[in-house]
Amino acid sequence: MNFKSGMAKVAGKSSYWFLHNVLKGGTSFPGKLAMKIDPEILTTLAKDYETIIVTGTNGKTMTTALIVEALKKKYGDVLTNPSGSNMQQGIVTAFLSHKNKNVKRKIAVLEVDEANVKMVTQLLHPTTFVLTNIFRDQMDRYGEIYTTYEKIVDGIKLEPKAKIIANGDASIFSSVDLPNSKVYYGFKLPDDKEENDFKAPVNTDGVLCPKCDHILHYHERIYANLGDFFCPNCGYHRPELKYTVNQIIDQTPNSLKFRMGEKDYSINIGGTYNIYNALTAYSVAREFGLSDEEVAQSFAENKRIFGRQEIISYGGKEIDLILVKNPVGLDEVLHMLNTEKDNYSLVTLLNANHADGIDTSWIWDADFEGLNKNKIQEVIVGGQRWHDMGFRLEIAGFEPSKMLTNPDDDSLIEEIKKLPTKKIYILSTYTAMLALRKKMAEKKIIKAGM
Repeated sequence: MNFKSGMAKVAGKSSYWFLHNVLKGGTSFPGKLAMKIDPEILTTLAKDYETIIVTGTNGKTMTTALIVEALKKKYGDVLTNPSGSNMQQGIVTAFLSHKNKNVKRKIAVLEVDEANVKMVTQLLHPTTFVLTNIFRDQMDRYGEIYTTYEKIVDGIKLEPKAKIIANGDASIFSSVDLPNSKVYYGFKLPDDKEENDFKAPVNTDGVLCPKCDHILHYHERIYANLGDFFCPNCGYHRPELKYTVNQIIDQTPNSLKFRMGEKDYSINIGGTYNIYNALTAYSVAREFGLSDEEVAQSFAENKRIFGRQEIISYGGKEIDLILVKNPVGLDEVLHMLNTEKDNYSLVTLLNANHADGIDTSWIWDADFEGLNKNKIQEVIVGGQRWHDMGFRLEIAGFEPSKMLTNPDDDSLIEEIKKLPTKKIYILSTYTAMLALRKKMAEKKIIKAGM
C-alpha cells in the first residue's frame, strides 16, 4: 500500500466512524472521500478478495443478501454492501467499513449497478459475475435493455477468466459469445413441454430474438420475458440449465415454498420473482461448494432487508414496505398482493428524482386493473408525484373519493394508525422509501440506518 492509498484508507475509515457514531448514517461519503484522495483505492482495498459481482435490473439486493448468508455457512465472514449502495463510492465504503476477521477464504459479494460494472471491474478484477435479469428501468439513465446489457458485457470482457452465473431464462444473457465459463439457471416446471408453443403478451418488452430480431416463442413463461424461450425463425433457444426450480409448492405475500432438484426450500418472503433470487443464490452457493442442506438452512434463516418487503410494526399495524422501481417489478408485486388472504390497506409513494428515474410513465405498464379490489379497504396515495399515481388508480377502477391523496410523511405516519386493517402494504419508489424510513427513525418507529 503506497502513501496515497494509506491516506485515503485512513480518511475514509475516520469519516465512516464519525458518520455512524455521531451522525448515525451515511453509505457513500466515506467512499467519495477516499476516492478523492486515491481514485484507485478500490484496487488496494480489494487486493486479497475473491469478488463476486451481482448485477441486473431487479433482485440485486435480495440476491446479494441470500448469497452472503449462504456463503457464511461454509466460509464464515463475507464482505458485502448490505445497504444496496451499489455504485463505486458505496462499494469503497463497504470495504472501508468491513472489520477484517481471520477466515480461510476472503470473499466479497457485491451488488453493482448495471452502468457501473465496467468501472468496478477495472478496479476489482472479480472472479464471478452473477446476472439476474434485464428489464426496462430508468430509461433516462440506462436506455433500452440492449444498451444496459452492452454496459454489463463491456465489464465482463475485461475479465475473460471470470465465471458467469446467469439466468438462462433471460434470452439476452446467452446472446453474446464470451470466452468466460458459463453456468445457467432457470425454471423447469412440469408444464414446460417441448410441444408448447406460444408468445408472450403483446406489451412484454425484450421478446425479440437477440440473434435475428424475430419474435420469440415460449414452451413455458414464468413472468415478463423470462422462461423457456425459442426462436422459430433461426433456432436460437434457451441454453442448458445446470440449476433449476422444478416446482412452486406454495406462495403467500410473506412466504415461499418451492423445489429445486430433489429438495424443498422455504424463504420468508413472497413473490415469484424472489424464487428467482433464491435460485440465483443457490446456484452461486453450489458453485462455491455448499451442500443442499447448507443452502436450505441459510434460506430458512434469511432476514428481510430494508425496503425489500421489510416488515415494520407500528400502532398495532403490520406494515410491509416494498420497493418498486420499474413496470416488471411493480407488476410482480401486484400479482403477489393477490395472494393475500386477508383484507389490507394499500399505500403508494411515487417520486421522480434521479435515483428513481424522472419518467413516471412506467406505472401505466403495471396491471393495477388486476388487483383484487375487494381485499383493499382503503388507499393512501403520496410522494412527490401523488397526482400521477392517483390518476392511474382512478383509471384502474379505484374510487377517487375513497383515496387519501398527497399526505406528507408526518401526516402519512399518523394516517397509517387510522387505517381500518391490520395489514398495510406500502409500495414505494427509492427516494420516497428513504424519506419515509428517515421520518420513521426520527419518531423511533424503526432504528436509524439501513
